[in-house]
Amino acid sequence: MTEEKKEEFRKLLNQRMDALLAEANKTVSGMTDQRENYPDPTDRASMESERNFTLRIRDRERKLIGKIKEAIERLDNGTFGICESCGEEISEERLKARPVTTLCIDCKKKQENEERLRGV
Repeated sequence: MTEEKKEEFRKLLNQRMDALLAEANKTVSGMTDQRENYPDPTDRASMESERNFTLRIRDRERKLIGKIKEAIERLDNGTFGICESCGEEISEERLKARPVTTLCIDCKKKQENEERLRGV
């Protein structure tokens, strides 16, 4: 992979991480600013349900931020774009679609089929 492509992916990863962190900050400030009192139990339950849903999304995003950081580390140490399973190059199209991936499409399909067979 050329240095130019590596820098493109670094920029893409940093943009995604910045966007995720901005959303997390909005969520935190939104939840701490709200001083709502719902006397109706149904309204309160709806609000709690929405909060739980938002927190689950943010937890998934937190995990994605970790994967983004790992992908940036792989860019730094020269292993970005190399499949962890077979050692072949991961296609640029796959990296553009999912820059945090560590498996080429063939190895990922194989992994998903094995998981499906095990019922995971």
